[in-house]
Amino acid sequence: MKSQDIRKAYLQFFESKGHLIVPSAPIVLKDDPTLMFNNSGMAQFKEFFLGNGTPKSPRIADTQKCLRVSGKHNDLEDVGFDTYHHTMFEMLGNWSFGDYFKKEALAWAWEFLTEVLKLDKDRLYVSVFEGNPAENVPFDQEAFDIWKQYVSEDRIILGNKKDNFWEMGDQGPCGPCSEIHIDLRTDAERAAVSGRSLVNADHPQVVEIWNNVFMEFNRKADGSLEKLPAQHVDTGMGFERLCMAMQNVTSNYDTDVFTPLIAKVEEITGLKYTSNEVKNISEEQNKTNIAIRVIVDHVRAVAFAIADGQLPSNGGAGYVIRRILRRAIRYGFTFLNTKEPFINKLVSVLADQMGDFFPEIKSQQQLVTNVIREEESSFLRTLEQGLQLLDKVVAEASDKEIKGEKVFELYDTFGFPKDLTALILKEKGYSFNESEFDAELQKQKDRSRAASEVSTEDWQVLIPGNVETFVGYDQTENEVKITRIRKVDSKKDGVLYQIVLDNTPFYPEGGGQVGDKGTLVSANETIAIIDTKKENNLILHFAKQLPENVNATFMAKVNTDLRTSTSKNHSATHLMHLALRTVLGTHVEQKGSLVNPNYLRFDFSHFSKVTDEELRQVEASVNAQIEAQLQLGEYRNIPIQEALTKGAMALFGEKYGDTVRMIEFGDSKELCGGIHVKNTAEIWHFKIVSEGAVAAGIRRIEAITGEAVKDFFAQQENALASIKETLKNPQDTLKAVVSLQDENAKLKKQIEQLLKEKAKNLKGELASQLQEINGVKFLATQVDLNAEGAKDLAYELGNLGTNLFLVLATADEDKPMLTCYISKELVAEKNLNAGQVVRELGKYIQGGGGGQPFFATAGGKNVAGIQEALTKAVDFVK
Repeated sequence: MKSQDIRKAYLQFFESKGHLIVPSAPIVLKDDPTLMFNNSGMAQFKEFFLGNGTPKSPRIADTQKCLRVSGKHNDLEDVGFDTYHHTMFEMLGNWSFGDYFKKEALAWAWEFLTEVLKLDKDRLYVSVFEGNPAENVPFDQEAFDIWKQYVSEDRIILGNKKDNFWEMGDQGPCGPCSEIHIDLRTDAERAAVSGRSLVNADHPQVVEIWNNVFMEFNRKADGSLEKLPAQHVDTGMGFERLCMAMQNVTSNYDTDVFTPLIAKVEEITGLKYTSNEVKNISEEQNKTNIAIRVIVDHVRAVAFAIADGQLPSNGGAGYVIRRILRRAIRYGFTFLNTKEPFINKLVSVLADQMGDFFPEIKSQQQLVTNVIREEESSFLRTLEQGLQLLDKVVAEASDKEIKGEKVFELYDTFGFPKDLTALILKEKGYSFNESEFDAELQKQKDRSRAASEVSTEDWQVLIPGNVETFVGYDQTENEVKITRIRKVDSKKDGVLYQIVLDNTPFYPEGGGQVGDKGTLVSANETIAIIDTKKENNLILHFAKQLPENVNATFMAKVNTDLRTSTSKNHSATHLMHLALRTVLGTHVEQKGSLVNPNYLRFDFSHFSKVTDEELRQVEASVNAQIEAQLQLGEYRNIPIQEALTKGAMALFGEKYGDTVRMIEFGDSKELCGGIHVKNTAEIWHFKIVSEGAVAAGIRRIEAITGEAVKDFFAQQENALASIKETLKNPQDTLKAVVSLQDENAKLKKQIEQLLKEKAKNLKGELASQLQEINGVKFLATQVDLNAEGAKDLAYELGNLGTNLFLVLATADEDKPMLTCYISKELVAEKNLNAGQVVRELGKYIQGGGGGQPFFATAGGKNVAGIQEALTKAVDFVK
C-alpha cells in the first residue's frame, strides 16, 4: 500500500466516523509565543483544550506536519543514526473535544489498524497507564477493560508516567495515554524473544505507532493536577512508522516516503544506500547510510519550513532551520564527498511526491530551491574558511592534543561542527580535549537557558467563562472588567503581569503588526499597558504592576498616537504589495513583514535586486494610491472562499479559518486582521529608505510614512543647507560637489606619489640600520608613513636581498599598525611566519591581524604600545 493511499485511507475512515477533515496547520507557528514550531498534532488545537475557543466540529481528523528539533521534544541528534527518528514527520490525528472518549477512541484505533489496514493482530501490543498514587491518579482500569475485548491480557502492558502520561508542557492540559506498538521482527526473532519485553525499549523494529491521549487534567504551576471541565481525546499516529509496518520493511527510510529522495541522492553522488535488510555492512557503508538518511530527512524539514514562510537566519526559528540544513550539508561534505550545492536538487522530488496533499511545497518550489542553494553555497564557503582556520590551529599547537576551547571557538564563531573537526584532526594525527569542549558548550547552554528562563504562575480567574471580545476595530477606548490575571517572571523582562479583559480595544501582536500600548484607568489609579500579545486565543495585556483593586471597572485606553502611526504603515504595506506586483510581476509574494509606529519592513519573493528606477515606480504607485484618497473597504467574517473569489490575496504560511477579514483599498485586496487607516489620504506620503537581500530570491524593503516622512524631508533639507553653507553657498551645489570630488581625487594621487618617493628615500636610510642576528638581517622600527607606504617600503627593502626580517610600525592618524616582511627563504628554512609574528606583537597595540607567511599586518588602538612591540620583535630571530 503506497504512502499516499495510507494517508487517504486514514482520513476517509475517520470521516466515516463523523470527523471533520481539516488541513495541516503551517509547520512554523507565527502567533504562539510558547512554541517555535508545530511539534505535535494537537498544537493547533491548544485553545480548545484550554477552553479558550470553540472548534468548528467536536470531532476533527487531519495529518499534521510536525517538527521536533528544540526544547523538550528534541530528536535532532538521533536523526540518521537510527531508522525511525525524524526532524519533520507527519502525525495522523483524530480529535474529540468534549465528545467521545476512551471507548470509541480505542475501538476505532483497533478497527482501522486490524480491519482496514489488516495489520497482523499477533504483532500488536497495547499499553495503559499504571497509575501514580503520589499524584492521586489511579490505574487506568477503563482503558484496560476496553482493551481486554480486543487482545489477551498478556498483550496489555502497564506503563509508567514517562511512557503513558502525556503533558502539553510543564503546565496545562494532560492525561493518561494508551499506546499501540507493533513488532516488525522476523518470525524467528519473535519466537526467540517476546515482543512484550521490547516495548518502549528503543528497539528499531518494535515501535509505537499510535498514541491515544485522554485529556482529563490540568497541570498547575505547583505541579498539582485538577480535573478539566470536559474530557477530550488527542490521538497521534506516526505516518512514517505506519508506512513501514504496511510496506513490510524494517526502516522508515525503506518506505516510499523516503526512497525517491534516496534514489536522487544516489544519482547525484554515485554512492549507494543499503536497505535495513542488508546485514553486516562495512563501517564505510554505514557512514554513507547515515549521511544519506540525515540529508533526505533534513531536506523535508527545511523545505516545508521555507514553504511556510520561515527563512534560515541567525536567530529564533530561522536559526533552527539553518542549523538543520547545515547538519545535512556537512554530512554530505564529510561522508558523501559533495563539495558543491546539491541538496536543493531534492526539492523537485519532494514537490512531486507530496505536492498533491501539501500544495504549498509545489507552489513555493522555486523559492525553496533557491533559498536552499544559496544556503548551501554560503555554508560550503564557511567550511572552507574553517579548514583554513583549523590548519592555523594545528600549526600553532604545542602538542598533539588541541585545546577544547579552540575547537569550541571554531564551532561557536564559524559554525564549524565538532565531529568534522575531530575527523580532520584524526587524519592529521591530532585529537582535541573533548571534556574542555563540552565544558564550554555547557557554559553557553547555561547562559542561554538563564537568559530565557521563564516562571509562569497559574491563572487567577476573576470572571469565569469564555467572555473575551476584541472591539479594537471600532474603538480605541472602552469600559472593561478584568477576567483573569497571572504573574510571569523572566530573566529577560523581569516580573510582568498578564491581564485578560472581558472586551478590549488593544490589538494583540500578529500578522507583522506590533501590539498596542496604552493604559487601564480606574477612579483611583492608572496602569500602563506596555504590550499586547495573543496566546491560545487569549489577548494578554502586559503590565509591570497590577491594579490595587483588580475587581474595579476600568477604562481601557489605547495609545492613539502609536496606533495611528502603525495603521498608516500597515495600510502602506498593502499598497506597496500591489505596487510591487504591478511593477515587478505577479511572482511577487509577501514573505514577512514588520509594522510598528516608526517604519514598515516588507519581505517579498523576487529573483534580483530591485533597480533604482523600479523603486521609484513603486514609490510613485503607492503615493498615487494615497493621493487617490481610497476609502477602506472592510469585510468582517466573510467566508474565505467568497473573499478569494473577490480577488483577496492569502499569504502562504498563515492559518486561516472558515471566515476571514478582508481589507480593500481600490485594487488592493488582502486577508488581514490588522489595524488600518479609514482612507489612504491619512498616510500622507510614502518613502522607501532601503532595499536589500534577505536570502536567495527574497528581498526586503524598509519604508516610512506620515510624520516620519516629514522628519526625513526636514533632515534632508537641513543636510543640504549645511552642505551649501560649507561650500560657501554656490549657485549650483551639485556642480560644486563634483568639482570638490575631482580635486580630492587629484590630491590623493599626488599624496600617493609623494609617499612612494618618501619610501624610496627611506630605503637607503633604513638599509644602513639592518643588524645581523643569527644570520638574519633584522630591523624593527617606526616610520612616518601610512599603512600603504609601509607596505611599499617593506617590499623595497625586500628587494635588497635574502634573509630579511623586518617589522615596521606606523601611527597614521593615531591608528597604530604593524607591518611584518620575512624573506621567503627564512619562512622555509627557519619556519618563521609573518602572520604569527603580527598576531603576537599585535597584543601590545591592543589589536591583531594576519596575512601570508612572508607578509602580514596588524592594526590596533594603543599607540603607546608600539615601542614595546618593536622591542619584542627581536625575540623571533634570537
